[in-house]
This record gives sequence, C-alpha cells and structure tokens, in this order.
Amino acid sequence: MKRALVVRGGWDGHQPVETTNIFIPYLTSHGYDVTVEESPAIYADKEFMSSVDLIQQTNTMNTIEKEQLQGLQQAIINGTGFAGWHGGIADSYRNSSDYLQMVGGQFANHPGKNPAECIGEQSDNFVPHTINMTELGKSHEITQGIDDFELTTEQYWVLHDSYNDVLATTTQKVRPWDPWDREITSPAIWTRNWGKGKLFVITCGHNVDVILDNNVRTIIERGLLWASR
Repeated sequence: MKRALVVRGGWDGHQPVETTNIFIPYLTSHGYDVTVEESPAIYADKEFMSSVDLIQQTNTMNTIEKEQLQGLQQAIINGTGFAGWHGGIADSYRNSSDYLQMVGGQFANHPGKNPAECIGEQSDNFVPHTINMTELGKSHEITQGIDDFELTTEQYWVLHDSYNDVLATTTQKVRPWDPWDREITSPAIWTRNWGKGKLFVITCGHNVDVILDNNVRTIIERGLLWASR
C-alpha cells in the first residue's frame, strides 16, 4: 500500500479541511494509506517522511521552521511527490525563499473587481477568466483531453521561473483602474522536477465550489497520481 500525507491548515478562507476531504476518499480508492496532519511539523520526522509517496499540501499563509523545510525538501529530492492547489501550495510559506524556489511559483496578487463595485467580501476578488491550455498541456497526462475553460473566482498573478513545465496559463487583462499597461500571463497549472521528486501545482481552487468544477477536480485527481512516487 502506498502512503499519502495530507498537510493542511493556514487561512480558513481556503477551506483547507473541506477541500482536502474531497480527495482523501479518492486517494484511498487508489490504494493509499492516508495520514492527515494539521501543521507542517511532521515534515521534520525523517523516518516517517521516508515512507511517504505523496504529499498533498493545503496550507495557506503559514510559516515553516528550518528543520521542517529541510525534511520536506529531502523527502521530495528522494522521490516523494508534492502536489496542491491555490494558496495551499503557492502561498504557503512566505518566510522561506528555499520553499519558493522548489515550488517554482509564488502568489503575488489576485486583481479583483472595479473598486467602485467592491463590498468588502471575498467575492470582490472573483472575476471571470479563462484557463488556457498550452501545447504541452494538450498532450500531458494530467490535462490531456481538457479544453480551455472558464472560471469566476480568484485569478492568480504568479511570480515564476522558466524551470516550470507549464500546462496551462491565465492572462490578466488591462482594465481602466489597473496600474499595469499591458496584459500579464501567469502559469495556472505546472509541473516541476526536484531531485527524484515531482511537483504538481494548480492555482485554481479557492474554495469547495471551485474544487468541484469538473475540470478543476479532474486535473487535481490526475495531478495527485502523476506526482506520486
């Protein structure tokens, strides 16, 4: 039996418990023994981490200690898969540049609606946008057969590098109230190799409603299995 570790926590607005609970039965049905932890402290347990085939992390705007990060890095280098969505992986540990380098993308912003229309709720940041498949994405096993699709949710502007294998992108438009003067394209789905390990990131997934979008859920399910040892 394979072993999966779910590490969740951080900002409650991303519904870390509710969203991860959607995928635990899926992993169990694919032969994984699933362990759930509510903090990254488990990453410092070298013996346990050496037995993990897949880490699914949903832990937003939190912090990680040096020993925990070292344990996470070493597990991935040794072949443990690392996968997640939205801020649970792309905005987890702002205090660690080593984590950002390994993951390959850091949340910068999610530009929202016209300020004149904002009401002070999360929905202020929900805008219609398109997830566009790249040529690689059209043939990759995670996204093959999935066409470009529309979402109305947070559209992540991501700081990233060219080591990512980008499966899909999303483009921030220029609107009258924005300070930028040309369109900005960010990766929305990517994979990345780190040592013997594989990483999978999708920036969609703000809450349960987005996770349950058929395209998003299918991509996450495939990404989890793809990343696993």
